[in-house]
Amino acid sequence: MAEEIAAAAAADAGAAAKGKGKILTLAIAGVLALAAAGGGTWWWLQSSAHSPAIAKAVPHPGPPLYLALDPPFVVNFESEQLVRFLQITVQLMSRDPATIELLKSNDPVIRNDLLMLFANQKYALLATRDGKEALRAQALTSVRNVLTAAGGHPERLEAVYFTSFVMQ
Repeated sequence: MAEEIAAAAAADAGAAAKGKGKILTLAIAGVLALAAAGGGTWWWLQSSAHSPAIAKAVPHPGPPLYLALDPPFVVNFESEQLVRFLQITVQLMSRDPATIELLKSNDPVIRNDLLMLFANQKYALLATRDGKEALRAQALTSVRNVLTAAGGHPERLEAVYFTSFVMQ
């Protein structure tokens, strides 16, 4: 009988050790899961997509606003010893009313810079679609530079469009 009691005690001790091992494993797994969830939550809150500072800096996109630069730009340039003329009608696009107002107040500077840009072009390049697109990109950069100098946000000027483009 003493042997049976000893065997039963040994079996109970083995079962208790197995139970403690399972509890310890579950406790460690729970702590790791909580740490991972906490770390993930911290990362998500710190990411730029959810940062309040970034949300305040980027305005909510509204409808596009257009500013026509009237009258059209007319410049002359040389091509193979001939005097050529270029007439371009330009519109600026932003979704920010404050940017549109800043563009209006800096119209003379914008017109000056664009006239200089347009007058320094080559006829053969402007005769191609790629040349016109390159000129449009340069015009966007030029107007954004004026916005920067005026204390505005250049990234809020989204596009420069040529609504008329005549070469002669």
